[in-house]
Amino acid sequence: MGATRSAGAVAHNGAVAAAPGIAERLERVQVPLYLGAIVVGVLVGLSTPRFAESLDLAVTPVLAALLFVTFLQIPIADLGKSLRDVRFLGAIAVVNFVVVPLVIVCLAPFVPNDTAIRIGVLLVLLCPCVDYVVVFTGLAGGSRIRLLAATPLLLLVQMILAPLLLLAFLGREVTEVIEPGPFLEAFVLLIGIPLALAWVVQAWAARTRAGRRFTAGADTTMVPLMMAVLAVVTCSQIPRVEERLGDLLAIIPVYVVFLIVMAFAGVVVGRGFRLDVASTRAVTFSGATRNSLVVLPLALALPVGYEAAAAAIVTQTLVELIGMVAYVWAIPRLVPDRSRAI
Repeated sequence: MGATRSAGAVAHNGAVAAAPGIAERLERVQVPLYLGAIVVGVLVGLSTPRFAESLDLAVTPVLAALLFVTFLQIPIADLGKSLRDVRFLGAIAVVNFVVVPLVIVCLAPFVPNDTAIRIGVLLVLLCPCVDYVVVFTGLAGGSRIRLLAATPLLLLVQMILAPLLLLAFLGREVTEVIEPGPFLEAFVLLIGIPLALAWVVQAWAARTRAGRRFTAGADTTMVPLMMAVLAVVTCSQIPRVEERLGDLLAIIPVYVVFLIVMAFAGVVVGRGFRLDVASTRAVTFSGATRNSLVVLPLALALPVGYEAAAAAIVTQTLVELIGMVAYVWAIPRLVPDRSRAI
């Protein structure tokens, strides 16, 4: 994501040359900035719980803005090309929609027998990440371009499959509390509109200098927008995490084990599809990183009494971000680039 240059921010004249410099400086320190945003969110949320809970309404707008800038980095031509990358897409599909559900089947008995928490855990683990996974993939030497180009397809497939998989795991229990409306609304607000706007802006940038300047400027907002999303999400949800701390502590080992298992599963799938080193690393990150920020609005739309679902999702985000720092170190060692050693 932030580690990828947008179409309008490269190969332009001096009028937009300053934009990449700003973006690159932010990218060099993006991980500590993200962790810092989470810390700020936690501190503000714990000290001002009433203000924090009012931020629920801000989650969807800031997330939609982040996804707009993310989609802006996907040239339409590359999207068509990504659909022809059969081996990479096959590996991404297998690791996310075959391996991950099987791993969840094994971990499900260790999740507390609380419907709200189980919905939150399943909702977040079943949906692959489409935002900061690209950042961490790039930091680990993975193919962030391929992963970014596959993002719209990943979003579409998970929005179709997530309700079906939840039904398979929870049965009629889930139909009583989850309605299709919020899923469709989330798809339109977080995927359909940002993606359409991004393509309109790309067409504008291809024809006008003003469009290119806008696109270059948008590129510099990637890291700040991610910081805003993380701060708003953690601030708005941390009071709920504190209320159910005992139950939520019990699911932390589940999230940790998931990260460990998926590190090795992603490597096996990538090698099984005979992908190159960069693509195998990308598949591994995609299998391990979950779509907590995008599915959070779905959890927030659940009826009263199911607030713990959102808290379970935020808990996963906190665990995962720490895990991603470890992944940046570990995955290049699990999938070494032997050509550089020659």
